[in-house]
Amino acid sequence: MGKEMATWVVLLVPLLLQLLGLTLAVLIDPYISRRNRRQLLVIVVVILSLVIQNVVEETISGNRNLISQRRVVSVYGYIIRPVIIFLFMGVVSESRKLRLAWIPLGINAAVYMTAFFSKLSIWFKSDNTFQRGPLAYTCHVVSAFLMLWLLIVSLQNYSRIRTKESLIPAFDTLLIVLMVFLDTLDIGDLPVSLLTMSVVSSSLFYYIWLHLQFVREHERDFMAQQRIKIMMSQIQPHFMYNTLSTIQALCRIDPERAFDTIGKFSSYLRQNLDFLGHEGLIPFRNELKHTKVYAEIEMVRFPYIQVVYDTQDEDFYLPALTIQPLVENAIRHGVRVREEGLVTVRTRRTTGQHEIIIEDNGKGFDVEKAMQADDTHIGLRNVRERIEHVAKGTMEIRSVIGEGTSITIRIPATEGGAQ
Repeated sequence: MGKEMATWVVLLVPLLLQLLGLTLAVLIDPYISRRNRRQLLVIVVVILSLVIQNVVEETISGNRNLISQRRVVSVYGYIIRPVIIFLFMGVVSESRKLRLAWIPLGINAAVYMTAFFSKLSIWFKSDNTFQRGPLAYTCHVVSAFLMLWLLIVSLQNYSRIRTKESLIPAFDTLLIVLMVFLDTLDIGDLPVSLLTMSVVSSSLFYYIWLHLQFVREHERDFMAQQRIKIMMSQIQPHFMYNTLSTIQALCRIDPERAFDTIGKFSSYLRQNLDFLGHEGLIPFRNELKHTKVYAEIEMVRFPYIQVVYDTQDEDFYLPALTIQPLVENAIRHGVRVREEGLVTVRTRRTTGQHEIIIEDNGKGFDVEKAMQADDTHIGLRNVRERIEHVAKGTMEIRSVIGEGTSITIRIPATEGGAQ
């Protein structure tokens, strides 16, 4: 009796701890939506009920007087197993097509309900010995079908997953299949079936995989918000107002130049909108073209400012809206105070990296304070974050008050110049 009790403790305690850990993780995970959190908690409760079902059935399996009770408990177990898979499908996708899964679930439930009046699915001898009928493996077939469906839906909905990560749902599937096979061999008297053990562990593994996808979705949403923030920082109301005012004035004194400036301003707005929807890297030439359009508009407004270019290296990629915000920052917060403001954009190829340098002879600023401010120089912080996270590069800022600022961006070089 002591050995049997020890076996129960050794098997049940880890299962319950896994479920407890899964519950706590779901409750505190900041990346899970409210809907998915509720769904996952329901899954935990259902899995816990399956563990309890296993324990109760094993406890009453040797009692001849509890055949009816065991029948109810056993039928519940066979009905609920594929439901767990279906609930996970609901976490992965909200597609209405998933409603079709109710068909195999209904068939499965109907088959095992026959245990109350026939030997079609499962039945019990007078000594409470479990017996399988011709349709006893309906649960296994339905579960296998739903597992395959879940695997397909998972890989489709998270098509951007890395190859190594896709091994987790595949491993879960193989683990459950293996445990089903071992259960058919009737390996000893265990308080819970090997299948139930695998369901608990696989649920934990699958949650970890889902968490990785939730985090990635959060990162994509964050990047989208950053792009919006960047665009809005580039299309400031005062810039639009001042540009339109400049065009209005030019219409009277220099119509041709006004016409040309309108074209540049339109190109500037269009390129900002195009870059807003771009998640990856773009050719440096595209970013340089956008920067020149912006700079030409500013030089119309401020004839004493010059922006010059020395781009010896142009065959590489970088995040959209990288150079233009830095040139804008140099003009707005630097060289406007000079009688002859100068901003220089230089690029060169060094060993293993592409180097971009934006220099100005402006008034300079305190770099540490500027990077901590809520609104001033917000473009600098945005650019630095994207350079580091998207391009895996670095950005160094040097500024001397009264003399000017130099910003150096270094992006790792790749074969053929592509990123």
